[in-house]
Amino acid sequence: MADRTLRGSRMVSFSMETSANVVPSERQIVVYVCPAEHRIELPFSTEAEIPATWECRCGEEALLLDGKAPDRKPVKPARTHWDMLLERRSIPELEELLEERLTLLREARGEKPSKRSA
Repeated sequence: MADRTLRGSRMVSFSMETSANVVPSERQIVVYVCPAEHRIELPFSTEAEIPATWECRCGEEALLLDGKAPDRKPVKPARTHWDMLLERRSIPELEELLEERLTLLREARGEKPSKRSA
């Protein structure tokens, strides 16, 4: 019974293709350097378009050695909840709303009103 389970296993593990008459493309070694001075050497085909940046193992962006930095698009800062709130209300309005909410919370707890709210 053991012979049946091993019968086809060798065919799967070996390729039937040969490397005869196969010419690999010409290669060039491209060097990238990241801000942490890690050096990355990668083989590329001579016909390939070489990227200006490559992600380093440390997570930083490595640049081509002797290459110029790519042009960066201006990045718009992310709008936070605070930024959007300030578009709708001014600081004095927010302080007034905060004081109203604190007064309601204190009354719900049964606390006496503070001197600031009077």
